[in-house]
Amino acid sequence: MSPYMAAVLLAAGESRRMGPVNKLLLEVDGEPLVRRTARVLLEGGVGDLLVVLGHEAPRLQPLLSDLPLRTGLNPRYPEGQMSSVHCGLSALGGRPEGILIALADQPTLQPRDVARLIRCYRERGHHTIVVPTHRGQRGNPIALDPGQREAILRGGRNLGCRRLIERCPERVKAVEMASPNYVIDLDTPEDRDFLQEAVS
Repeated sequence: MSPYMAAVLLAAGESRRMGPVNKLLLEVDGEPLVRRTARVLLEGGVGDLLVVLGHEAPRLQPLLSDLPLRTGLNPRYPEGQMSSVHCGLSALGGRPEGILIALADQPTLQPRDVARLIRCYRERGHHTIVVPTHRGQRGNPIALDPGQREAILRGGRNLGCRRLIERCPERVKAVEMASPNYVIDLDTPEDRDFLQEAVS
């Protein structure tokens, strides 16, 4: 089998800061955000995509049904994002050359951004974690060597991606990107209003 990139897309959270609205159901250019982000990952070069659902999973899953991906359910999503990371990494399987950990609430991310990150990962040298940055701000998705999957799973809930990055800086390759799309996410009603103005 030829080398391929896998990705875990985190889409299980309750988006509490957005208020009563599930931000992943908001439309960007007429497409629900959760579906858009999944499509962007696939079009950017991800060969095996696992979307981790939790909060309002029955509403989100039908939006993904026509895309070539798998979904997994995290019943422990109220415990926080790391429970979804562990759920996704545990269920991923296969032998990918690398794994992206992606957030579902990045409304401006483009396939070319994903492709650029994958290229940087393939040129990583001895590093095992590749992190995109923009003007010094750390962004998403991040790319992991498959060996880091086992490190995260063995570390339990005490070892997540952020702590792994902070604990093992010698393994991390930070790549400054021209595009701001890696650092733009959708968390609050103000973010939503800004996005609507930007795309109108």
